[in-house]
Amino acid sequence: MNELDTAVRTAVRAAEPYATAVTVAVARDGQEEVRCFGRLAHGRTAACTPDTVFELGSVSKTFTALLLAELAARGELALDDPVTRRLPPDWRPMTVRSPEPIRLLHLATHTSGLPGLPPGLLAGAVPTWQTNPYAAFGDDQLRAALSRTTVRSRPGSMHRYSNYGVGLLGRLLAETGGLPYGELLAKRVLVPLGLSATTCAPEAPDAPDVPSRATGYRRGRAMPTWRIPGLPGAGAVRSSGSDLLRYLQAHLGQGSGELGTPLADVQRVRLRLPHSSDELCLVWNHRRSGGRELYFHTGATRGFTAFVGFSPTGATAVATLANTGPKRGGRFVQAGYEVLRTAAGCGT
Repeated sequence: MNELDTAVRTAVRAAEPYATAVTVAVARDGQEEVRCFGRLAHGRTAACTPDTVFELGSVSKTFTALLLAELAARGELALDDPVTRRLPPDWRPMTVRSPEPIRLLHLATHTSGLPGLPPGLLAGAVPTWQTNPYAAFGDDQLRAALSRTTVRSRPGSMHRYSNYGVGLLGRLLAETGGLPYGELLAKRVLVPLGLSATTCAPEAPDAPDVPSRATGYRRGRAMPTWRIPGLPGAGAVRSSGSDLLRYLQAHLGQGSGELGTPLADVQRVRLRLPHSSDELCLVWNHRRSGGRELYFHTGATRGFTAFVGFSPTGATAVATLANTGPKRGGRFVQAGYEVLRTAAGCGT
């Protein structure tokens, strides 16, 4: 058994005991492989395949970053545009206690000063906190939250991971593009890249004309389909192993087509993270390891966990997906990262 096989097996074991379906997709040295394990759900269900769809959680943010770069490349907006310039005309903006406005770039680098979650979300999430905490937070709630938000730090001066910030960014992109976020993403990113199984639509797995979807589990309990109507840019995307491999390889310049410039722009380092040698691009984390450059992001919903990454210097792309939510002390994300390091040839 070679090192990559060992790393893949470790990732599969890390998804136990609750996952019934695990996908590990790897591309390196011009070769592609999507390894699938298990079934879509407990019981006599279909086998997991390269086209099985998993919820991606915060990996969705990388799609939002690419959509931002695509609109910027077309000249429809600029990364340094103030948020207030891109708000719907009847929305009241947040209060910023600084002469420096919050810009789109700040939202895409988690330096806006916005909190992790918008005001009011937690109170409304109580009834469904264990299953679908964002389900009751829609566009009206986002609009109300924005008017209640006060940012006291200078935008751009502090890094703080924010679902609120990237979710708001997705809403601003939709406003600029003139379509709901999911439709705009499909038109500008998913269709051009040929990602036919990737969507923001939250249909149930057994809905007509929907690719096979795994059922998510949290500590062995089946979870309902994830819904995040007010902040889709932060966590609404779901995809398959095959599609994610195509998506990640596009970041390596393979099949990038008209998105070549945006795909390069999302990889440009924007800042160094505090107390770390890691850096941040547009949403993507960037790290140097064993002489290789690694870009990566993680994501989770209540019923799924995901890791994606790529290495231009190692000509490698990796996606690991499991239909179980994150657990305390869980190692699935770290195991996915080790698959990337191993496939990229980072060494020990």
